[in-house]
Amino acid sequence: MTKVAFIFPGQGSQSVGMGKEFVETQVESMKFLEQADRVLDLQLSKLILEGPQDELTLTYNAQPALLTVGSLIASRLVEEGITPTYTAGHSLGEYTALVASGVMSFEDGVSVVHKRGLYMNEAVPAGEGAMAAILGLDGQKLKEVTDAITADGFAVQPANLNCPGQIVISGTKAGVEKACIQLKEAGAKRAIPLDVSGPFHSSLMKPAADKLRATLDGVEMEDASIPVIANVNASVVNDRDDIKELLVEQLYSPVLWEDSVRMLLELGVTHFIECGPGKVLSGLVKKIDRSVTVLPVYDEETLQTVIEASKGWS
Repeated sequence: MTKVAFIFPGQGSQSVGMGKEFVETQVESMKFLEQADRVLDLQLSKLILEGPQDELTLTYNAQPALLTVGSLIASRLVEEGITPTYTAGHSLGEYTALVASGVMSFEDGVSVVHKRGLYMNEAVPAGEGAMAAILGLDGQKLKEVTDAITADGFAVQPANLNCPGQIVISGTKAGVEKACIQLKEAGAKRAIPLDVSGPFHSSLMKPAADKLRATLDGVEMEDASIPVIANVNASVVNDRDDIKELLVEQLYSPVLWEDSVRMLLELGVTHFIECGPGKVLSGLVKKIDRSVTVLPVYDEETLQTVIEASKGWS
């Protein structure tokens, strides 16, 4: 039996023009962008379709933009009769997964992640924090280095445990810069700065947690109609109260993406469909298990590829 997981990317995947083919060819897709504009009372659609990239990358813009595009792609797939057995999202993508799983409405999702981005920016203004992907270094060794740098007064810590040989670090700009140098000296193959505007999933985000909790308390949430894998513990979660607590904790906790994918594999998932711009998560899933089927959907051509492939699924 074919078990499908819809997976949704997080910040760093945003690009000007994402979703453009969908909104140009289908009125229903454009309604997602128009709805987001109304909810936020800003021209998010213009930012998504025309940019500029530096403004789109700001966390309070990137988050609702990615949720909007991911949601419209998931909607198109469901319209074509392709429904997920499970959903999961990387960081911000977890909110898109919750929309796809019926935990919160699209309108509430857009509103919440916009506010989440504002809270995160207030906690650490753009330019003061940073993130970087560290390739080819053992997790324990990485943590020893980041712990030592943090103890010296430059906060930095593991933030995304993505796949074997890839861990993202997060912290102050100075902490991440020092860590990149020292981690390469410790044997890392590469240290790649990420195109994000803040130190996500680090202790520096704790000031934003109380504000996010208050916002979530004001949102009508339902139990998941489709089980979701949570970032914080890489476990199946359905209960709306549990989901709310995990979303607050997610703000300052590492994203256990590799463990989340392994959990989905244990649950029998045979096909992963990445709903969003680019193929970042598709690449990570393949590095975790090369035998699994991974299908990114980011334009009309890739959508049609998945639709055609699904005709052979049982």
